[in-house]
Amino acid sequence: MSNNPDLALPILDLSQLKGTPTDRAAFLSQLRYAAREIGFFYLINHGISTELQQAVQHQSRQFFALPDAQKQTVAMIHSPHFRGYNRAASELTRGQPDWREQFDVGAERQTLTLFENAPAWRRLQGPNLWPESLPELKTTVLQWQSEMTEVALTLLKTFAEALHLPENAFDQLYGSEPNEHIKLIRYPGQQGTQSNQGVGAHKDSGFLSFLLQDDQKGLQVEVSPGNWVDARPLPGSFVVNIGELLELATNGYLRATVHRVVSPPASQERLSIAFFLGAQLDAVVPVYALPEALSREAQGPESDPQNPLLRDVGWNYLKGRLRSHPDVAERYYPEVIKKTTENTLA
Repeated sequence: MSNNPDLALPILDLSQLKGTPTDRAAFLSQLRYAAREIGFFYLINHGISTELQQAVQHQSRQFFALPDAQKQTVAMIHSPHFRGYNRAASELTRGQPDWREQFDVGAERQTLTLFENAPAWRRLQGPNLWPESLPELKTTVLQWQSEMTEVALTLLKTFAEALHLPENAFDQLYGSEPNEHIKLIRYPGQQGTQSNQGVGAHKDSGFLSFLLQDDQKGLQVEVSPGNWVDARPLPGSFVVNIGELLELATNGYLRATVHRVVSPPASQERLSIAFFLGAQLDAVVPVYALPEALSREAQGPESDPQNPLLRDVGWNYLKGRLRSHPDVAERYYPEVIKKTTENTLA
């Protein structure tokens, strides 16, 4: 694990997995420490080429530069699967608007059959929306998704090893159709009428999150209550953080850390490419039996009373989407909103 006095997070080198047994053991120890004590780290030598990193950033900038009318043809309001484009301030975190425009992409799969009394979360799977005026965006983003999934699954298996679990321990959760979610994100500079909330404070809901940053800072990590540090850009790296699925699965041994994004100054903007690996929609998260030395340190997951954790993956994911995108929720999930309201008032 490298240290840089200018960086607040540890740096992990994925190439150590292919090194000597000593290198591999060191990486496992570093991974366990970073994931438990901080929940965030930089990942270098991850195997994703510089060319692909630059290509996905270039295509993202081209997309956000399109006229608004063209971006609105792939607006999320047209997708019951919560895919597509959102203007700045369209998505909410803790009830407040996030000042970022973004394009959401999921796994490119067929819509699931909706049998009688099918759970509403089955509607989350389906095709993406793609702008006709930028066909190369689909090619680049789906290549990015494929290669990032391989890196994420490699790291997930490594987590199992670091926790002294079988390498395939998490297979039952991510299965053959893991939830692969990408956000292309542009943060506009602050204006006088806006807040500085690029994204409000939150935890991520999946297994692992990977962030490719440009050279503009903005991501902040709450390393201890009220103590926020900047996850400054480190060229060629991904910022990786633990999601709530791993916190749940390890009974709180691993840490899903609260983080936020502060909007850039008015004269600047920020581009981020986020990749999230989650579980299959029909999975239920168990508590894994860790070795005694580790389980003694597991204090249970920290559930946010404003956004309680659910072990049913599909429902947990749908809950987050409904909260974040109320316009899409009202259009495609009115019966879920009604039932939730009735249960809350009961």
